[in-house]
Amino acid sequence: MASDASMDIMCDFDIHELTNAVDQAKRELVIRYDLKDLAIEIKQNDENITITAPSDLALNSTWDILLQKVINRQLSPKIMSRGDAEKLGGSDVRYTIKLTKALDSETAKVVSKLIRDNFPKAKSSIQGQVVRVTSKSRDELQSVIAFLQKDSSLELPLKFGNYR
Repeated sequence: MASDASMDIMCDFDIHELTNAVDQAKRELVIRYDLKDLAIEIKQNDENITITAPSDLALNSTWDILLQKVINRQLSPKIMSRGDAEKLGGSDVRYTIKLTKALDSETAKVVSKLIRDNFPKAKSSIQGQVVRVTSKSRDELQSVIAFLQKDSSLELPLKFGNYR
């Protein structure tokens, strides 16, 4: 048995589940009485989701529907970061929702620093889009997981894997 235990911290989500959530939101927009005759569009690509609606009320209602569908599909709402409402021509407004797909280098440094500051026995190293944490004790790794899950300063859907 190896003397050190390790795990990887990453930021990832199932794109197919997100696509299903977007499709469910589109279907609900068609059947909902207060929104069905409005020209509301939801478009998804690899980088973002765009919601276009004729009013702020319809835009916010559509955002609430999408958020609920994402939560129902067991995805973290932290994968989506909503921008400000943009005014288009006429009364149309749009949200551009950026999808968080990977742990960028700046955020990886923040996660690594949090681990170093709070857990001196655990060692963290950044390996591309993954932060690898090693420690002599598995209990220490479990403490790191619990700490990062409770930390509200991280606005990311962290996943913990490759636990050995």
